[in-house]
Amino acid sequence: MREGPREPGAPAHVPRKRFGQHFLHEVGFIDRIVRAVDPKPGELLVEVGPGEGALTFPLLASIEQLTVVELDRDLIPLLRERAPAEVLRIVEADVLKVDFRALRDALAHDAGLAPGTPLRIVGNLPYNISTPILFHLLGQADAIRDMHFMLQREVVERMGAPHGSKVYGRLSVMLQARCRVEPLFRVPAGAFRPPPKVESAVVRLTPRAGGDIGIDDDAIFERVVRDAFSKRRKTLRNALADIATAARIEAGGVDPGARAEEIPVAQFVALANSLATDAAA
Repeated sequence: MREGPREPGAPAHVPRKRFGQHFLHEVGFIDRIVRAVDPKPGELLVEVGPGEGALTFPLLASIEQLTVVELDRDLIPLLRERAPAEVLRIVEADVLKVDFRALRDALAHDAGLAPGTPLRIVGNLPYNISTPILFHLLGQADAIRDMHFMLQREVVERMGAPHGSKVYGRLSVMLQARCRVEPLFRVPAGAFRPPPKVESAVVRLTPRAGGDIGIDDDAIFERVVRDAFSKRRKTLRNALADIATAARIEAGGVDPGARAEEIPVAQFVALANSLATDAAA
């Protein structure tokens, strides 16, 4: 999360458009986010994009140590000045290149926690690359207990949309297949510096246990969902023509005459699993 009250006399960081920076400054919303996360001592908390520490330091009031991932080198000295390295661990990297499984293992080892202790992820994600970040984390969801993100409101609506909705799409299916999606509350543009041109919202994602997901082949599932929504106005018979015949789609329990937005997440999983069985035969 971004910004908030700075130390007296501290210089304001100029938000960088290329990093999609919009710094949260409304204390009331910062408090609501901290309450939603509800951090406890002994948890492995990682903040993506701490900015000037608006959420960072309120979180540290409840836990012994926090790890942050920050790409902007101008912000890192500001963070280091306000907390020692043993309290605030800074990973200077592009979040899209961070191996969160390896980070989990390293943090658990250093903290003397049991191997496999999951991460809790928090962040005000840059709107211009929020979807790639979500998919990057989704691919490592087995290392994560939960995620609390500030995102563009329209993205949060797509994430939790039910089938049949106009905004139900690839992001909806991919996330809901692997996570419980809980939109929490909206945040107006005026709560940021500079104000974005859109409204924001906070969402909680809780990864499902491996046995609850039921996807047999991730690659086939991703291909089915991607192809189905790449041609939204076409029926599945046409949209999935490169990977399955109409008869095969029907055999997988799905109406080939339906459109992607009409298909529940569970049916996408069932169809992909049926095709995976054929591929393995």
